[in-house]
Amino acid sequence: MASSSAVTTAAPEIRIDQLTGLRTILAPGRAARPDNFQIKRSEPKGAADCPFCEGHEDRTPPEVYALRPGGGDTDAGGWRTRVVPNLYPALADGASAEAGGAGGPAPAAGSPGAEAGAFASSGDPLLASRRAGEPDLFSARPAHGAHEVVIHSPRHVTAMAALDEGEFDAAVATWRERMRAHPDASYRQLIVNEGGGAGASLEHSHAQLYALPFVPAAVARERERAGAYAERTAGSGLLSDVLVEEVRRGERLVAIDDEAALICPWASRSPFELRVLPRRQTASFEDDTVGAAMIRTAMRVLAARFDGPPELNLWVRTAPRGADQFHWHVDIAPRLTIKAGFELSTGIDINIYPPERAAADLRESLPD
Repeated sequence: MASSSAVTTAAPEIRIDQLTGLRTILAPGRAARPDNFQIKRSEPKGAADCPFCEGHEDRTPPEVYALRPGGGDTDAGGWRTRVVPNLYPALADGASAEAGGAGGPAPAAGSPGAEAGAFASSGDPLLASRRAGEPDLFSARPAHGAHEVVIHSPRHVTAMAALDEGEFDAAVATWRERMRAHPDASYRQLIVNEGGGAGASLEHSHAQLYALPFVPAAVARERERAGAYAERTAGSGLLSDVLVEEVRRGERLVAIDDEAALICPWASRSPFELRVLPRRQTASFEDDTVGAAMIRTAMRVLAARFDGPPELNLWVRTAPRGADQFHWHVDIAPRLTIKAGFELSTGIDINIYPPERAAADLRESLPD
């Protein structure tokens, strides 16, 4: 592994994430522990029994989309990317969004919704606390939506870092295509899990798309902070201003091209966390065309830094339905440490490797 020449301070400090307002504790002195960053990799299973490889189309549910440049039959070979329903879906069929849920406007001051909190949904029992003497504290709603798997390549590739440029571009284009295919969802969440420790049940490179009937609280928080910042600054973009300052300072900037930048966020929650930001503010990832090259750079530089692709999670943060004041980004978090009791009990992450040091290491590892 490459060593960093960056100077870091051993004293712990608290940083606040500009997008969410959440706190992270940076504790660089804890990085001296001898068991840090022992990279875990799953034992490869191979292509013989892989349902995502070309020629095994009969082992998945019927496809809902495929990129086939030469045409051909559904659920047959000849594809570059392929999309199928998840065999074990987290959401049941039914695309109607939750009326009045977290995707709607914030409750008015003094209303039951305001009492419950700005991020409460219509299924929150606290919303009924004024309307009924005995609110239902155990209410539930059907989890309607869609849960799809985007298979990135017909060949048995186990990490996105191993996709060639054409394969990578096709994979990201398919992400966007399938996100656009669910316009009625309150939120479309695209994720990639690589490695068993990151939650991947199959090693063949793939993404998962969730078309949700509500807006997750973390996304709603970011949407509201972006809107409040625009109002306070006469229309400036929160993440755009963050990006300008990150480029000016340079200490957390890993790479930049004509389309996007790659940074280690100011309040990174874990070591070597990365964020891809388009240089031109666009609310929705699915409506943009840029960024695939920088996402590929991020995956490749992590593989170079750790002598092979580490287990990791990737997620796309895009605008919720109806939100205009937003700036999409893609976050990547290698699985190098674990969350323990403090993180789970407080919701505050402790990061033992400051983002300035991580960015310096990664700049040294950039592929030619």
